[in-house]
Amino acid sequence: MFINIHDIRKHYGEGESRVDVLNGINIEIDKGEICVLLGPSGSGKSTLLNIIGGIDEADSGYISIDGEKTADMNEKRLTQYRRKHLGYVFQMYNLIPNLNIKENVEVGAYLSDHPLDTDEILKTLGLYEHRHKLPNQLSGGQQQRTAIGRAIIKNPDILLCDEPTGALDYKTSKEILKLLEIVNQKYGNTIIMVTHNDALKNMADRVIKLRDGAIRKNYRNETKISAEELDW
Repeated sequence: MFINIHDIRKHYGEGESRVDVLNGINIEIDKGEICVLLGPSGSGKSTLLNIIGGIDEADSGYISIDGEKTADMNEKRLTQYRRKHLGYVFQMYNLIPNLNIKENVEVGAYLSDHPLDTDEILKTLGLYEHRHKLPNQLSGGQQQRTAIGRAIIKNPDILLCDEPTGALDYKTSKEILKLLEIVNQKYGNTIIMVTHNDALKNMADRVIKLRDGAIRKNYRNETKISAEELDW
């Protein structure tokens, strides 16, 4: 077992305004799996992703990755852990507007001791011929590809994706999902993807459904299909 999420609890606010967002979450994820976290808005899925990513802190419980517990780390160690293990892909691309596409991807390489080859990544993502353009010269889908490139060039063990197709149309969404699938197969990253799109569970190895801060379903998908075959 690669990722062990043990009894994670999280709340916001106090007194009458207290909201319990996560109520004792337990999940085990194997190395190289695509794991989809499903649930309506407010179910706690993005909060859980942020805790896995070390962006947010749990009230109690722990997350262990390859035997290392994030709760035991000081701030410096946690920063090193995020650099070493994690790549982030958000719904908003967060590209640097005055850097071209190649430079935006290379930003991720500076955070790694063992980065992947930039040109190879650009070719894999279909961005090589656009490498000298600025972000505002690209479509939303191409910008999201660039964000994926920036995340995977550092060759992270884990790719955390928060609604990576949320701002994209159907055709572009399918292209991005196919790319994530290729990245998973080619580089062996474990992918944890938050989405409210129920169809995405069909391309996952593991499916976890959250509601009101608790796990309603957690199962291994024995009838996995390719991203190409998804329909919604």
